[in-house]
Amino acid sequence: MDPRLFKAQNFMNATRTHPQWLNRADKEAIICDGSVRAGKTFVMSVSYIRWSMANFDGQQFGIAGKTIGSLRRNLIRPLVNVLESQHYQVKDSRSENMLTITHHGISNRYYLFGGKDESSQDLVQGLTAAGFFFDEVALMPQSFVNQATARVSVDGGKYWFNCNPSSPYHWFKLEWLDKLNEHKAIHIHFTMRDNPSLSEATIDRYERMYTGVFYQRYILGQWVLSDGVVYDNFDRQTMVTRPPRPAHITNYVVSCDYGALNPTAFLLWGFSNGVWYCLKEYYFNGRKNKNGHEKSDDQYADDMDHFVGQIKAPIILDPSAVHFAIKLQQRGYHVIPANNDVLNGIRLTQSLMSNGKIMFAPGLPNLFKELASYVWDEKAAEHGEDRVVKQHDHSMDAMRYFCMGVLAPNTNSVSTGVKTLPSY
Repeated sequence: MDPRLFKAQNFMNATRTHPQWLNRADKEAIICDGSVRAGKTFVMSVSYIRWSMANFDGQQFGIAGKTIGSLRRNLIRPLVNVLESQHYQVKDSRSENMLTITHHGISNRYYLFGGKDESSQDLVQGLTAAGFFFDEVALMPQSFVNQATARVSVDGGKYWFNCNPSSPYHWFKLEWLDKLNEHKAIHIHFTMRDNPSLSEATIDRYERMYTGVFYQRYILGQWVLSDGVVYDNFDRQTMVTRPPRPAHITNYVVSCDYGALNPTAFLLWGFSNGVWYCLKEYYFNGRKNKNGHEKSDDQYADDMDHFVGQIKAPIILDPSAVHFAIKLQQRGYHVIPANNDVLNGIRLTQSLMSNGKIMFAPGLPNLFKELASYVWDEKAAEHGEDRVVKQHDHSMDAMRYFCMGVLAPNTNSVSTGVKTLPSY
């Protein structure tokens, strides 16, 4: 048997036959961490149901994700398909966010929770549970997890956790992984090569998607600090090139980071033969202007007119720049509010750079300066937070806005065009 299949199947089969660790008084929790696409969520969710149905009847359980939407999409939907194929009966009460699962006369209830912020702890108060499963626990606040684990008060109850690694100073690493004995917990580490459904070609593709700290975390499954230059994968030799001629460019997009007191940056992007090229930049810093004057929104709109010329292009704009957006719309521009998810935007941008999906023309001095000076916040990292230093980041923000607006996985424009997104 494929050793990867054996590891996953052995884990799930063990939970069906009362595994030793789950029935020992000295083991109260299981933690699975590791790389993306390792199969952690699938293996643990099926195992959690098998364990609970084998050990309890008529009890309540908790299942938590970062949000109810992500939990239903990533965990509940595939879980229900598997359970029903194995002759479990599953009733989904969406108004209560509760599953009632029945099998061979045994029936238990599973309440679904989103643990996205500090206020989420209020959702679990009052629940008496025999077990709690936290999917992507590293994305949840400690207050929510503490409140939820406190709900597990039925004899024989257990805690189940899975996650991708974060900072070694993340609260979950410090309070749970570093205190396995104190919590009577067992730790199992997974990598993509433990997932029997992934081919070598797929694993290779994922390995090429990440660099730097994200490669260490999401491919190697290591708890490491985010430090140093953010885009440490930038290579002038392979990523800077003369762009195609205008006749060969089939789509244009402008991305913009706006600053009332800080610098304002525009980037013009052109699409040709499967690649988006950053063609030219605009950068204005009023504080360093020889006259020392900031520009008005009308003046910036004038500069945008000059920047794009005769090109008709949608503008992906800093979502906070509402007044500037109105000025641009009054001049006939299609303005799209940017997705300002910083960490996911950085991961996506790194991947696109490494895989040759975005390239850069030579004449972008401000963007190149920022690529060399855009760094992780080391003090934040020491407190378990992934944050960038808010300096030298205006072209970086504009670049990230473009990638998230045009090339994020949830858009329909990866190969040829621009998704129609809501305007302001």
